[in-house]
Amino acid sequence: MVNITLSIPDELHKVVKQHPEIKWSEVARQAMLEYAQKIKMMDEITGKSELTDMGAEEIGNLIKKGIAERHKESL
Repeated sequence: MVNITLSIPDELHKVVKQHPEIKWSEVARQAMLEYAQKIKMMDEITGKSELTDMGAEEIGNLIKKGIAERHKESL
């Protein structure tokens, strides 16, 4: 297993120090594992996609336009 060092904000450090009974390295390991699994899933989904960056931008613009029109109608 590889060791890493990470920096945390002072406020978080205070909480960590107040709870030495918690295995903080395990908490961090699980959080990183869950995040990595989400990234892996997204990589698998997007790896099969034929959507280009330009196509994604066009879809995004259409969605924004539709949302703006709905808000305009409700005013």
